[in-house]
Amino acid sequence: MRTRRGVPAVAAGLAAFALLAAGCGTPNQTAQARLEGHATGHPTASAAEHAATGPAATGHAAPRPVAPAEPAALRAGETMRTVTSPVLYTPKAPTTGTDDYHCFVLDPKVAHDAFVTGFDIAPGQPAEVHHVILFRVPPSAAPAARAKDAESGGNGWTCFGGTGLGSRGASLDDAPWVGAWAPGGRENVLPADVGIPLQRGSLLIMQVHYNLRHGVTPDRTSVKLRLSTSTKLKPLETMLYPAPVELPCRPGKSGPLCDRSAAVADVTARFGAMSGPIVNGLLLVCNGTVIPTPGPTQSCTRQVEEAATIRAVAGHMHLLGSSLRIELNPGTPRAKTLLDIKVWDFDNQGSVPIPATAIRRGDSIKVSCTHDQAWRDKLPDLQGLPERYVVWGEGTTDEMCLGLLSVTRP
Repeated sequence: MRTRRGVPAVAAGLAAFALLAAGCGTPNQTAQARLEGHATGHPTASAAEHAATGPAATGHAAPRPVAPAEPAALRAGETMRTVTSPVLYTPKAPTTGTDDYHCFVLDPKVAHDAFVTGFDIAPGQPAEVHHVILFRVPPSAAPAARAKDAESGGNGWTCFGGTGLGSRGASLDDAPWVGAWAPGGRENVLPADVGIPLQRGSLLIMQVHYNLRHGVTPDRTSVKLRLSTSTKLKPLETMLYPAPVELPCRPGKSGPLCDRSAAVADVTARFGAMSGPIVNGLLLVCNGTVIPTPGPTQSCTRQVEEAATIRAVAGHMHLLGSSLRIELNPGTPRAKTLLDIKVWDFDNQGSVPIPATAIRRGDSIKVSCTHDQAWRDKLPDLQGLPERYVVWGEGTTDEMCLGLLSVTRP
């Protein structure tokens, strides 16, 4: 089964890819995770400096509520609309583990084709909510979303590995997102010339990741949407570049989960039957084989299939992340580095605007991530957890490797 751009459907269904500037752990509240406009430096540092200034220094304690900032003034043609989770939801692990991914149906009541030009997501329990992602549901899929919600009496559903609505309109080259939030995030206003299309009659699926290590207080999350009906805006799309994670246990360390098969079985038990195919599907997409080559650094190169202009870039890893790099046409005379995070800062996953960079069909994008098991000895959130072979997983204490490009099309 293939998506419309030739990427295996198993990879296109990864809801966890929707972590655009949305961390899955316990970052401190000084992090300003934003979709656009967050430009910050990532200086080279030694491991000791990383330990002194990075996640270990913050302790990753449960975040404190942040007073909302004054919203930016509405621009010409914009209106503001608030949509709220229909129920007060008490998070719980559906199987084992300490993570709950739950999806809610929101109706923004869009009466005319519009663009989302900004959003402000407000979790009711920020100490427990560790990312929020808004997926757009086109009118053709709205009945399926309502039917799925009706099965739970309007209380939403567990949604590890996807929204649970299949892969309608989903692709690694055009992910159906509206926005995302991570601890520390504030209102997000897109540049004045772009917007995210939202058809008349569309719904939203709001996926909320709850980390149960910080409580199970009932939560009701709300979203403020900026909407514009301007016909002059360029549609903003998101391209996803995931890579495998195949991080073996450290020399001299052992345990049942140091066996890769046991580790894959563990994420499958926690996140559902799609977890194993996702782990091996990433190997197949990126390396043409499902035989892993374990090591701290993994990468994936994929060809561009449609021309676009890159407006911003971002990367995503979890607590074991060490460095991340996104390259355009590596190894060629046209090689260019789009993002180079030499020292990964889990508390700063904002998207970084870059000068408009054209990409064309046949170009290649490479994302590389380095993870380090040594962080197990330094980070409070990883204390007491068994040593394990780390693969791609959706939980707070699992790992990811993801590059993200915000683009407009010709």
